[in-house]
Amino acid sequence: MESSTIVVLEGDETGQELLEEALRVLQPEVVGLELRFPRFDLSLASRRATENAIVYEAAGAVRDAGLGLKAATITPEEAGDVGSPNRILREEIGGRVIVRTGRRIPGVTPLGGVHSPISVVRMAVGDAYGAEEWREGEGDDEAAFRTERIERRICRSVAEFAFRLAEDTGAKVFGGPKFTVSPVYEGLLKEEMDAAAGRHPEVKYEPQLIDATFALLLAASGDPLVIPALNRDGDILSDLVLPLQGKDVANPMAMILAGAAVLSYAGEDAQAPARAIREACLEAVADGVRTADLGGDAGTSEFTDDVIRRVRQKLEV
Repeated sequence: MESSTIVVLEGDETGQELLEEALRVLQPEVVGLELRFPRFDLSLASRRATENAIVYEAAGAVRDAGLGLKAATITPEEAGDVGSPNRILREEIGGRVIVRTGRRIPGVTPLGGVHSPISVVRMAVGDAYGAEEWREGEGDDEAAFRTERIERRICRSVAEFAFRLAEDTGAKVFGGPKFTVSPVYEGLLKEEMDAAAGRHPEVKYEPQLIDATFALLLAASGDPLVIPALNRDGDILSDLVLPLQGKDVANPMAMILAGAAVLSYAGEDAQAPARAIREACLEAVADGVRTADLGGDAGTSEFTDDVIRRVRQKLEV
């Protein structure tokens, strides 16, 4: 059996429970691959105890292995606390792009009537996140400031990835930043989107201002879409797109599918198991094996058990 390493980044509360369900599906006796799962505790208590040293250690392991699977973690609101581990991880591994795709789940009616996949390709670093902030003045004259920064190389990565994803999936590149109001700052991403369009003339391209993008998404029931976005815009768009597609991350399905996505990068021998996991999840829901959020009565482990059974059947065939 082929051997590969997937670094496991443990999290908090329900996020950790769902991670464990996904790891059950990735066990060698299920997928037929010899996988190693070194673990790093990124829970809030561990990050506080190590003053984020555990996050930097985990990032190094992900860089070395090339693959990682992370549970949801708590980001404390108080200034001076440990902050977001996601920001540290992205910066340490050189991450430039975050992709979140909302897909139709068979037999589940989308909340917004959107039936085609919508992928948000979000800038992973820079913009409003990690910006320096300060205040000046007092009383009614007090003013707040922050310095935001984006780089052309990151904008180019977002734009190029968006067009390649659209090319691979038959989607249209749609949306964009508020480049008319901010031609210097937000216009940098628009320039790279236009340049990528020139490199990929076969991909449909419909740039829109970010506010128009939000409005038009509510009526976007036709073509599959890929939306390049600044970091802050992409964060908000993701929270809008996933409910439109009827996806609820409170059940194990999203985490199991994330595990399948990671597995698909583990070499040629991993392609069939990754595909089997994706198909098993969707077929389980289509056959009525659903958690409460999707209108069913299956428990978390019960859903995972059914997925494991289906994956084994597919790989045996």
